Amino acid sequence: MVQQLSSLRGSSAEALQVLGEQVDGDRYTLEEFAALADDLFRAAALLRSEPALRRAVTDVSTPAEAKSSLVHGLLDGKLGAPAVDLLAQAVGLRWVAARDLADAVEHLGVVAAVRSAGRRESVRLSDELFVVAQVVEENAELRIALSDPVRSTDDKRELLRGLLAQRALPATVALVEQALAGSFRSFHAAVSEYQKVAAATQGEGVALVRVARELTEAERTRLEQALSTQYGRPVHLNIEVDPSLLGGMRVEIGDDVIDGTVVSRLDDARRRLAG
Repeated sequence: MVQQLSSLRGSSAEALQVLGEQVDGDRYTLEEFAALADDLFRAAALLRSEPALRRAVTDVSTPAEAKSSLVHGLLDGKLGAPAVDLLAQAVGLRWVAARDLADAVEHLGVVAAVRSAGRRESVRLSDELFVVAQVVEENAELRIALSDPVRSTDDKRELLRGLLAQRALPATVALVEQALAGSFRSFHAAVSEYQKVAAATQGEGVALVRVARELTEAERTRLEQALSTQYGRPVHLNIEVDPSLLGGMRVEIGDDVIDGTVVSRLDDARRRLAG
């Protein structure tokens, strides 16, 4: 099952679940998933750049067959058949808002890109996305360049290609480049969300762990096992080292936050004394 988008409600969320079957499991080869992802990203960009088209293909008063025919007429021969067929099915479904269709198509592209890495590389993909997000977040010059509205998307992609320099998986490159052109408020928000999708697609959870010092391999294994047992599924750890925490750790997984840092305990003590 495809992970839901938190922005989709009602019939839009139901439509995404129906379409999710098109990018599930072993439906395509890894190369075909990669091509499908690229096509879906291009389709999402088209829908966002053409409001009239977006409204036309989500108009509930227009028969589904007419909207599907419009999609085929516009995109046959320009995108691969799997993407066109998925889009033709998508416009026949009901969407709460016209923009929901583009968001869903982008999301399905992310899932297809994750599938293109294969199960053997799923951990590497999650790790690479996390590292890229951290590098950009910690490099003020790069972060400013990627958020500069004057720079073209192609120019920003060149900056990231230089950062990755053929060291990353093709799926990582595809997702990082899409993060510059998608619907998220920032590059970091996009990559963080893509990593969650990557984990969910492989049946895993993602835990952001902030610690004052590097964990040993034994400590990582124990924490991973404890969280996996607690949440009933494998949990992938993203670890940030922050000496200002003084000691302990803070774990964020989904909406849950477990804060056992020394700084947090000191703050609690101060509040109790002040009260």
